[in-house]
Amino acid sequence: MSPDNQRDAQNSTLDSGDQTHPGQNSSRSSNSSLALERLRKMLDEDHSTTDHQLPTERVLSEILGVGRRAVRRALEVLESEGRIWRRQGSGTYVGPAPEQQGPTIDGLSNRSNFFEVMEVRLRIEPALAQLAALRATEDDIKHLRELTTKIVEAKDADSRELWDSALHRYIAQTAGNTLFLALFNIVDKVRQDPAWHHVRELARSRDSAMLYSDQHDTIVEAIERRDPAGAEAAARQHILSLHERLLAVTAGGLSHAS
Repeated sequence: MSPDNQRDAQNSTLDSGDQTHPGQNSSRSSNSSLALERLRKMLDEDHSTTDHQLPTERVLSEILGVGRRAVRRALEVLESEGRIWRRQGSGTYVGPAPEQQGPTIDGLSNRSNFFEVMEVRLRIEPALAQLAALRATEDDIKHLRELTTKIVEAKDADSRELWDSALHRYIAQTAGNTLFLALFNIVDKVRQDPAWHHVRELARSRDSAMLYSDQHDTIVEAIERRDPAGAEAAARQHILSLHERLLAVTAGGLSHAS
């Protein structure tokens, strides 16, 4: 046998576990599906943190009892689903690729802005007020009334903002939805970042304080009379007013006033 023929025969033998013959397509498909099923089970049972490295394709082939080509195809599916990622020359890792991972809460204020905050508030807080109108107890309504009074009685802008934030948070808590509350907490943390204090200072004025106080009363009144649509509309109008004020401030249309 010539040297070229010997090499061809060796290559054929090395990859024999991945070779198929006419009529064997269903078997190949079955092996790939089996590999995917077993890899899914392995990932589900693996409690390691993200970026844990998987064994090589050869080792996975031995562990799963299927050909390397089946393992390779199964890994491609898992990668497309974001369950694994691969680094050239390094290996395969559990979890989404680093560039696909979502932003963390820490430092989010540096990557966001007040307009994004208002966009999210406009979509979350009306829904929270609506749910609060459905689920608020008599004690909840009493406490909401106390908070609106605290806002009005606040002696300075700092105190007024503190009680204002407490009112919005209590409405979110009264809504009784854990996921909504988690989203509210994220947005509120971004909004309270010290880097944005100067913008909030600019937005303060006696006129705006009176307007917001009236709007707070309208929201609480709708919650008290069990009017979900009214509470939602009132909360939406309140957030829109805040948004308009912010636009005016950032455009330089307002002076420092409190």
